[in-house]
Amino acid sequence: MVKPEVLSPAGDRERLDMALAYGADAVYLAGNAFGMRAFAGNFDRDGLKNAVSAAHAKGVRVHVTCNTLARNDEVAQLPEYLEYLDAIGVDAVIAAGPDVLDLCKRRAPHVQVHMSTQTGITNYETARVWHELGASRVVLARELSLDEVAELKAKSPKGLEVEAFVHGAMCVSWSGRCLLSNYMTGRDASRGACAQPCRYQYALMEEKRPGEYFPVFEENGETFIMNSRDMCMIDHIPALAAAGVDSLKIEGRAKSAYYAAMTTAAYRHAVDAAVAGVPIDPVWRSEVDKVSHRHYSTGFWFGQPGQYTDSARYVRNWQVLAIVAACDELGNARLSLRNKFATGDEIEVVGPNAPAFAFTAPLMRDMDGFELTEPKRPQMEFCMKLPQAVPPLSIVRACRPSS
Repeated sequence: MVKPEVLSPAGDRERLDMALAYGADAVYLAGNAFGMRAFAGNFDRDGLKNAVSAAHAKGVRVHVTCNTLARNDEVAQLPEYLEYLDAIGVDAVIAAGPDVLDLCKRRAPHVQVHMSTQTGITNYETARVWHELGASRVVLARELSLDEVAELKAKSPKGLEVEAFVHGAMCVSWSGRCLLSNYMTGRDASRGACAQPCRYQYALMEEKRPGEYFPVFEENGETFIMNSRDMCMIDHIPALAAAGVDSLKIEGRAKSAYYAAMTTAAYRHAVDAAVAGVPIDPVWRSEVDKVSHRHYSTGFWFGQPGQYTDSARYVRNWQVLAIVAACDELGNARLSLRNKFATGDEIEVVGPNAPAFAFTAPLMRDMDGFELTEPKRPQMEFCMKLPQAVPPLSIVRACRPSS
């Protein structure tokens, strides 16, 4: 069995630190240009250099996205940018076309090239061509089934790695090739700025009756006619490994640090359990239900997922209250506040490689030692006694179902 890589999203430095702490084998991120998530935090030049250093210190690979469709003025900036990525030790570039692939071979010879899902790789001949042109990995289209992926891997050249999405948001269009956002809002999905108009609730208006809106119904009166569910494949890691998938990609560079932490932890434990030949501990399986998500499906892995016409709203039942900055062996912790909570609240703490435990919030103190019953200022640091010692970057949270 192939032991798949857990590839985690790192939209900014906080999300990177969480992915590193919670068990990623590799992370993917972007600079301030050429990335498909224009509204993630992303990294400037110094930020990229520091990110590579931090990841490599933990033995984690760094993949940088260069998968937008560049225009003439932008492609002129690529050679110098790729040279910089090579110089700081980036492990791989995710490319959407032959321009980046060829420039990498000439300007960044130490950097591997992974062909993006934006290239729509759906068969082994396409994979073979990219490999012969110099790519070391292909990121497959989300629309492939498990059997198709297994056949593609079996018939691809030896040494060509296969990466596939296993968790996160899905697009109503084929591998993200959508014109709706550009047409309706001027924000180009192929350049990292999708406004997600497929999530909107639409109505019908007759030309001679302006202002009269008629609902567009699907089955059961549901009106989200282009909506899609999120993907979740955590229950099927052994099958993915048996199919030869080399890298399990978690979508979500624009999502929260909490999401990056807990999806990474869940898939880390799922992969380790699969390799050991045992089921994943239900404690970790449940964590993917505690992050913000739309209703889950298995995508196209086991056939057509079917249209989903219910609300596109996220399920957000858990809220991050604080992040542990430091903690001694007695549980005396220094925390950074994220959302309000008070003495007496029922809360949980979950940490890197440490399942969640629940307790009642005790009296807290500010950094000067004064008692706090309810820290309120975002990002403020305060002290709290935990029932047990936990590592830094552990997360304090509470179940607060969204209305």
